[in-house]
Order: sequence, then structure tokens, then C-alpha cells
Amino acid sequence: MTIGIIAKIKVQAGKNAEFEGIFAELAKEVRSKEPGNNFYALHKSKTDPQLYVVLEQYKDMDAIGAHRAAEHFKVIGKRMGSCMAGAPEVELLDGV
Repeated sequence: MTIGIIAKIKVQAGKNAEFEGIFAELAKEVRSKEPGNNFYALHKSKTDPQLYVVLEQYKDMDAIGAHRAAEHFKVIGKRMGSCMAGAPEVELLDGV
């Protein structure tokens, strides 16, 4: 069964372009190096310019574990964290 993830991320004012650029690097790495990832896409709120939503889908929980343990996720994620205005709000979803 697939596992979906919705991650809501608030970004500091003035850091949008930097955040989007770093996320693009991360997404490229995830897509090319994580065979258990089905999709990984960034979306920006139409009503709150500082709110981003990442929609993700993985083949299973092992693939999520591999994502979280991946070196590219740790390194690039740390850079992305400097743009954030707090911890992301993450929800896991079962595929149906």
C-alpha cells in the first residue's frame, strides 16, 4: 500500500526564492536516487505567500525510512531549514 505525505512549510519573509531553489535541488535528488518515491512536488499557497505544501508519495514505509535517512535529504534539508519559519507540519496518509 502506498503512503502519502503532506508537509506544510512556512517560509520566512524574503526567503521564498532561496527556499524554492533549494527545494528544486532536493526534489531532483529524491527523484533520481530514491526508487521508492513515486512523486515529490512543491506547491505554493494562493492565499498565503509564505506557505508551501509538499505532496509526496512512497511505495511503503521502508521507502519513507530510506528518504529520511538519505544523505541528500539530511544535507539539503538542513540548508532548506534556514529558510523556514518553524517546523513543518507533516501528515501521513494511507493510499486507497
